[in-house]
Amino acid sequence: MARIAIASDHAGFQLKTELTTWLEAGGHEVTDLGPSTGERVDYSDYGYDLAEHIALGQSQYGIAICGSGIGISIAVNRHPGCRCALVSEPVAARLSREHNDANVIALGARLVEVDTAKACVQAFLTTDFARGRHVLRVEKLGAPPGLTTTEQRR
Repeated sequence: MARIAIASDHAGFQLKTELTTWLEAGGHEVTDLGPSTGERVDYSDYGYDLAEHIALGQSQYGIAICGSGIGISIAVNRHPGCRCALVSEPVAARLSREHNDANVIALGARLVEVDTAKACVQAFLTTDFARGRHVLRVEKLGAPPGLTTTEQRR
């Protein structure tokens, strides 16, 4: 079973709670990074905390949730040790792991039903990174080259 960290803002609080219960019932070790209530909070604070937690290796995977999933995914992706993919259906969740070695997925609580969110998380957790031709591409995500044009990067 996986070690998973989960965080949200107030809009994602209910989905975070439901996913946490479901994941724990499935035998996963879940670290809930907050918030602990549905009171208004800033998604960026929780996204940054989740990113640091993942980058330090305290959990294998992360789940970030806000109203749309956009804001918290941007916050997580500010950390060079994180590759967070905003997903809304299981194929994207699978491909985020298979092709991009994503270590965090983001979900929009106002846009994704609970059962779809669970299917996305299941696909994410059960898919391995394909490696091969994807390795160099993923390495570049963590350390982008300092060149300015696409032609120079080739």
